[in-house]
Amino acid sequence: MKEAFKAIKVTDNVHWVGAIDWAVRDFHGYLTRRGSTYNAYLIMADKITLIDTVKAPFKDELLARVSALVDLEDIQYIVSNHSEMDHTGCLPDVIEAVKPEKVFASPNGVKALESHFHMGREIIPVEDGGTIDLGNMELTCLETKMLHWPDSMISYLAKDELVFSQDGFGMHLATNERFADEIDESILDFEAAKYYANILLPLSGFVTKLLERVGRLNLPIKIIAPDHGPIWRQDPGWIIGRWAKWAAQEPTKKAVIVYDTMWGSTEKMAKAIGEGLTAGGADVKLMKLRADHRSDVVTELLDAGALIVGSPTINNNIFPTVADLLTYVKGLKPVDLIGAAFGSYGWGGEAVRQVREILEQMNVEIVGDDTRAKYVPDGDALDCCHALGRQVGERLVEICTAEAAAR
Repeated sequence: MKEAFKAIKVTDNVHWVGAIDWAVRDFHGYLTRRGSTYNAYLIMADKITLIDTVKAPFKDELLARVSALVDLEDIQYIVSNHSEMDHTGCLPDVIEAVKPEKVFASPNGVKALESHFHMGREIIPVEDGGTIDLGNMELTCLETKMLHWPDSMISYLAKDELVFSQDGFGMHLATNERFADEIDESILDFEAAKYYANILLPLSGFVTKLLERVGRLNLPIKIIAPDHGPIWRQDPGWIIGRWAKWAAQEPTKKAVIVYDTMWGSTEKMAKAIGEGLTAGGADVKLMKLRADHRSDVVTELLDAGALIVGSPTINNNIFPTVADLLTYVKGLKPVDLIGAAFGSYGWGGEAVRQVREILEQMNVEIVGDDTRAKYVPDGDALDCCHALGRQVGERLVEICTAEAAAR
């Protein structure tokens, strides 16, 4: 086992000892096409310290990587930065195997770990800004409540100017490359954006406050070591800058049309609206829900300024895939969107009204009137769709122009 799984050196003092999950494809309803990693780190200090563990099925991989460096009983401390089960699933078993002198977590982390595992052993709370003495180096812990759980914290190893950022600045990406500079930037950009959009978007205010706080503390940061995805060792400012931009949620001229269709009528309407949006000056992304996953729609919304939603009516209701999408997006709380509702129907036509009501609940600025077509849209109906798209596009350009002038 020691030969199969090796620890990977991050600095002279820190090694990656996590696990790669090549097969995971669903993470809380978020499609992870490229799998994920569960990162854990070993600090080779006087007090050898394990930072986080991994999802339960990957315990043996973690322990094998650790054993390639040290005997398990040489680990004296374990620090749990985040109690979610993809980082603590095997924590009780690791504690049993290692028998560490101390286990640390945030005050909320102590409560969460007890609620998860009922271990009945002492977990030492580290207050916000508190330190853990590792002998020849020191770990400083900062609470990051609601990024993305109440228990979350980050740990800073001053000796290496390294931040163990738990779920911060991560992504779901399974690779044998451990460092971001070894991976194509287009993959990093997409997967980092998808991760932010589907997990951190509703917490953007907390992200902004954390970045401001770290800036005030003026901590020198050379390396960011997250709990998912690659380690940022060459230009950590790249991912920090993107998080700052995504947290700001400044609208662009991109408009996302998302819809589903039964016999093609709503799809015809969607395409006509898309043509109108282009005529109005917007950039258009057309997404059909039986081809595009909800998590990919949200990724496109991350830098969009408009959301236009189309649904046929079925059983006096929104089409199921569209209802699923709206429930998911509503929970992620995007801001500063404009939008519209459209769809086809046979007799009742309730879906379009229901879509609009959900958009209004999301504080989307509704542009134009609901656009409906009975059975199959004729030329006049498609002209109305084109006009709606143009109206939304022109409004979107107006908003973006005004915001650019104000900056």
